[in-house]
Amino acid sequence: MRHRHASTRLPQKPSHARMLRRNLVTSLLLYEQIRTTKKRAQVVAPLVDRLVAIAKAQKPYNAIRAINRVVTDDNASRKIMEVLVQRYSGRASGLTRMVPVGSRKGDGALLVDLSLVDAELGKTDAAEAKTSKAKKPVRAKKAKTTVKA
Repeated sequence: MRHRHASTRLPQKPSHARMLRRNLVTSLLLYEQIRTTKKRAQVVAPLVDRLVAIAKAQKPYNAIRAINRVVTDDNASRKIMEVLVQRYSGRASGLTRMVPVGSRKGDGALLVDLSLVDAELGKTDAAEAKTSKAKKPVRAKKAKTTVKA
């Protein structure tokens, strides 16, 4: 029975679980996609929603202080304030997406790709330049002529 289990928790000791949550949130904010276990993703997804909601609702100096209590890297808090607030200005919640990718080889844990919705994953200037160039025309092969004697 699931009585009195209001929130999802990690099985590690409290200090370890806290740092694991903080590091996963930071990685998700910086890279916009992480691969982790389903349980860890279920714990991290609401935290990201909450941080972006804080950044949208509060004044910047209060929001930065609240975000820095959770995030372990200054670039992640800067990215929330500068990029994600504008990206998700019209979206109240549901900022993350979990896509199952199978199970881990060693212990069979269910793995998911946790990513930010509307994220531009893996796009760099070089990749965009390759796709924007016109493709070279394909030459027709010459037909071989065989001479029968």
